[in-house]
Amino acid sequence: MRIISEAGLYTTPGESGRHWAEHLSVPDLSIGTYSVPAGGVDGQSPHTEDEVYVVTAGRATIVTPGGSAPVGPGSVIYVPAGEEHRFADITEDLAVLVVFGPAEYSRA
Repeated sequence: MRIISEAGLYTTPGESGRHWAEHLSVPDLSIGTYSVPAGGVDGQSPHTEDEVYVVTAGRATIVTPGGSAPVGPGSVIYVPAGEEHRFADITEDLAVLVVFGPAEYSRA
């Protein structure tokens, strides 16, 4: 067992304008926190693994080719491997717990 106390906490981004902190990586999954400040730009690319996002702080819109939806604390979003997606219209500092299955980059 491992308690990951820092997971889901907003971290002030550096020069890139966003921050990624990986908390755990094992062969079948990885977990991290993705932070983007209010007004920031989410420049991520599609991943080769399935993802589950849990919004822990902030408000934004998740945008995919299939549509868009407002998200806020407590929102849970599933994004299948290879699907383009990004957070837009970030109105409050956004912190998102991200779970990759299998672990991020394991299928790259």
